[in-house]
Amino acid sequence: MSVRRLTARRPTVRRLLTLPLLGLLVSGCGIRATQVPTDFGAAPSRVPCSLAGPDLATQSARGVPVQVFLLCGASLVAVDRTVRVPEGTPDARRRVIVAQGLLDQLAASPSAAERSAGYTTYVPGGLTVRGPGPGDPEDALRLSTAPSRLTSYALAQLVCTLSDSAATEGDGSVTLGGPTGGPLRRYDCTADVRDRPGTAEPPSTEIPRR
Repeated sequence: MSVRRLTARRPTVRRLLTLPLLGLLVSGCGIRATQVPTDFGAAPSRVPCSLAGPDLATQSARGVPVQVFLLCGASLVAVDRTVRVPEGTPDARRRVIVAQGLLDQLAASPSAAERSAGYTTYVPGGLTVRGPGPGDPEDALRLSTAPSRLTSYALAQLVCTLSDSAATEGDGSVTLGGPTGGPLRRYDCTADVRDRPGTAEPPSTEIPRR
C-alpha cells in the first residue's frame, strides 16, 4: 500500500473519531442528540371549547336537565344545566318557569372551567319572560326587552336555547315578542346561526295576532 493512499484516509478516520466525542459533549450539556427536526415553538394550549368532564359546579342543583347555548370560538356550543320546576306545575306555567330558568342560566357568568375553555355569554342580566298575552298564540313568550333590542349574539343564544327546550314545541323555532303587546315573530335556530351568531341573525317571520 502506498504512502499516498494512507495519507488520504487519515482525515476520514479523524472525523469518525470526532463524532462520539461530540455526542458526549452534547449529552454533557443536558441536550439529547436527535436526528429529526425539533420544533422549539411554544407548547400547544388547551383545545378551546373542550371541557374535561361534567362541570359539577353548574349541575349541583336538582332539577330538570336542560341545555343552553354559550358562545365559544365564535360559534354557539350547548352546555348542560338544570332548571328547578315545582312538582305538579300546570303545563302552561311550566313552560314559563323553564323559559325563565333558561334565561337566568344564559345571563349567569360561565363557571371557572368554562371560562378557561373559552366560553362566554352575551345575554344581559335581569331579562324576564312571561306567557302569551291577549290575542297571542299559546306558544308565544314575551320578553321584558324586545328581541330587536338585543345584540345578535344574545338573540342567537336565546333563540337556539329556547327553540329546543321544554319551553317550546321543540321544533327548532320559538315565538318571541316584547313586553308591550307589540308584534310577535317566530324565530328559527339554523346551522348558520349556530356557526356564525355574530353575522347570521336568526331568520324570522311575523305572527299575526288573533
